[in-house]
Amino acid sequence: MSIKAEEISALIKKQIENYQTEIEVSDVGTVIQVGDGIARAHGLDQCMSGELVEFSNGVMGLAQNLEENNVGIIILGPYTGIKEGDEVRRTGRIMQVPVGEALVGRVVNSLGQPVDGLGPIETTKTRPIENAAPGVMARKSVHEPLQTGIKAIDALVPIGRGQRELIIGDRQTGKTAVAIDTILNQADQDMICIYVAIGQKESTVRGLVETLRKHGALDYTIVVTAPASSPAPMLYLAPFAGVTMGEEFMYNGKHVLVVYDDLSKQAVAYRELSLLLKRPPGREAYPGDVFYLHSRLLERAAKLNDELGGGSLTALPFIETQAGDISAYIPTNVISITDGQIFLQSDLFFSGVRPAINAGLSVSRVGGSAQTKAMKSVAGTLRLDLASFRELEAFAAFGSDLDKATQAKLNRGARTVEILKQGLHKPLKVEKQVVSLYALTRGHLDSVPVEDITRFEEEMLSWMDSNAKGLLDAIRTTGKLPNEADLNAAIESFKKNFVASK
Repeated sequence: MSIKAEEISALIKKQIENYQTEIEVSDVGTVIQVGDGIARAHGLDQCMSGELVEFSNGVMGLAQNLEENNVGIIILGPYTGIKEGDEVRRTGRIMQVPVGEALVGRVVNSLGQPVDGLGPIETTKTRPIENAAPGVMARKSVHEPLQTGIKAIDALVPIGRGQRELIIGDRQTGKTAVAIDTILNQADQDMICIYVAIGQKESTVRGLVETLRKHGALDYTIVVTAPASSPAPMLYLAPFAGVTMGEEFMYNGKHVLVVYDDLSKQAVAYRELSLLLKRPPGREAYPGDVFYLHSRLLERAAKLNDELGGGSLTALPFIETQAGDISAYIPTNVISITDGQIFLQSDLFFSGVRPAINAGLSVSRVGGSAQTKAMKSVAGTLRLDLASFRELEAFAAFGSDLDKATQAKLNRGARTVEILKQGLHKPLKVEKQVVSLYALTRGHLDSVPVEDITRFEEEMLSWMDSNAKGLLDAIRTTGKLPNEADLNAAIESFKKNFVASK
């Protein structure tokens, strides 16, 4: 068989023409240690902090510790299938979650994957979970109220759009109820709500989703859940996933409310990860950067200026205290980051004052700028009146003979406590809150027996709906009090027909 030179040269020419100059370079390392949801890998020299890496069995991990000769990786999934010597590959991508309108009405996990059994989420948009907070010049001062529908909050510790207001208290003091009522009250406020459940029982989250669905609030709410059964990385990532989904709406000029329930569990999960990664422990065994963990999360809440679309992201972080101790490490950290706190007290809760808000320890650093003029005019002295009533109440327990002024103050205080009580899942529109507080502060309730106050308020608001709708509409549309003579006349007219219980 003879070899023809032309054939060989033609073959070589063809090979040269089809030669692809692209070289595929992939950064691959080897797992040198694995256990407790943490892996250490050698050979990933170019790895970035927070980068996603992929193990040979398809499980993803998040690079956290970049050390001289290895990388500490937190494993985002089951780690039992990963063993020493396995290959681990860089992806070149920072951790991202899906965002957009398609998520509204869905229940997702910390990675943005649906867990509600309603099929995949149709969205192509993603955002990195770590994002720089808006700078000083990108912001506008908080000036629009976020109506929670809870009288004690809207009157005493008002929340504005773009604010970070901490809700703090022991377990079982009604913290979640405050958040749910606030979400229910956003039905006609053009607000997207994101509820982040961190380390809660799955049955609790299911009940909460059903409550939102029953009241029609799931239509504008995203629920991000990292249940107690999830590994620590999921609990750590959940709040970042929630705020990232919210930022997509905020930068498109919309208003967002994000509830983190609760950040103490995130801090505990982060402590667990940090100790497993052999980072040095600090106070209460938390790592030194636990303050930065919460500050970089909460600073992403903002009211953007008009050039950036004027959107807002309001954060309601929750912190669970132990026996009312707000001077512990995590509570003091978060108090110093936020624009005020609402302190829920066990003693008040168990004595029937619900919501159990302690007016003395609760504060809003945005204050009156997050209230309408009508609310400001009726709630101006309410906080002081309530605080002085609490002092007098303790003092009056010892004395029997009280002068008329003290007696009058005690009577008004008892009625203030009653009027600020509110049923579960019954948020009140701001115009109705104003009428209730107006009746209180202008002395219309002084002659109504204390035990009848709640019934008086319900019947009065129902009567106003039927007979004085114009006054309620005026408060809602103008944000100011209508003619006081008309308001007084309407309340007195109802009062004539009100029958006190015997």
